[in-house]
Amino acid sequence: MGAERPPRVVAFGGGHGLFASLKALCLLGIEPTAVVTVADDGGSSGRLRREFGGIPPGDLRQALVALADPADPVSAALFQHRFPGGGELGGHAVGNLVLAGLADILGGTIPALEHAARALGCRGRVLPMASQPLDIEADVAGALGNVVTIHGQHAVASTKGRVQRVRLTPSDAPACAEAVEAVSLADALVLGPGSWFTSVLPHFLVPELADAIVSAPARRILVLNLSTDDETRGMPFEDHLHALADHAPALKVDVVLADPHIVRDHTGLSRAAESLGGRLVVAPVAASDGTPRHDQKALSAALRTVLGTG
Repeated sequence: MGAERPPRVVAFGGGHGLFASLKALCLLGIEPTAVVTVADDGGSSGRLRREFGGIPPGDLRQALVALADPADPVSAALFQHRFPGGGELGGHAVGNLVLAGLADILGGTIPALEHAARALGCRGRVLPMASQPLDIEADVAGALGNVVTIHGQHAVASTKGRVQRVRLTPSDAPACAEAVEAVSLADALVLGPGSWFTSVLPHFLVPELADAIVSAPARRILVLNLSTDDETRGMPFEDHLHALADHAPALKVDVVLADPHIVRDHTGLSRAAESLGGRLVVAPVAASDGTPRHDQKALSAALRTVLGTG
């Protein structure tokens, strides 16, 4: 990473986890590229996807808002605003409708994102991980040890069983060409935080994108979550890394970043990081109010250290 320019950083994920990493990177003066999952089938995104087709806009909207010009909070708030009530517009985020409309007018998701990014004054770029909407299915072990297949991101994310493996349909979907190019030119790749099986691992299930991540001459930083959720309930954090290795056996990382509150077994987590070729870095990145959220400034400081940006 040359001193003459900020590092080129690509961040992967979806939802609140990607939002946090993008905000943290912006605090470092970096203009990151966000590569976003495209399998959402719940809520406003799912409704728009079922009615009009196309890539679900919700996670793309969240990433745009994370990169939006902080001097114009009203435009960002408008994109996030949800209509109340149970009518046809009830529950829809304004930004989701705008992105769906722009994609229809401009003939695709990429030009829609570029136009919306200009309107929001975004510092960085938002791209989908694939050029078409995808579906997630998972093998899930129940309480009695029986394994069933669950279909749909919303169903997988809210499962009460133990997720063992996830797949995308179609399995050979083309990656977004712009995302692959951004990865190939990156100085650093930031993976996570986010829902492990539905926001982080899916990037390694798009063959072209997975190959680009594995082969890129970039530092790879993996940011662990601060708590487990429905899809990882009772799953030790070292098992999060083992699941990543199972889904992306060729992947090597440089750093695994974890908050001290989740490092109950330092040896086990360190060994899991080493099995991926990296080292464990423990730094306080959690919000001080006790909620399982990353503090933007604290995460930014930790990323500054591992990125070597000052």
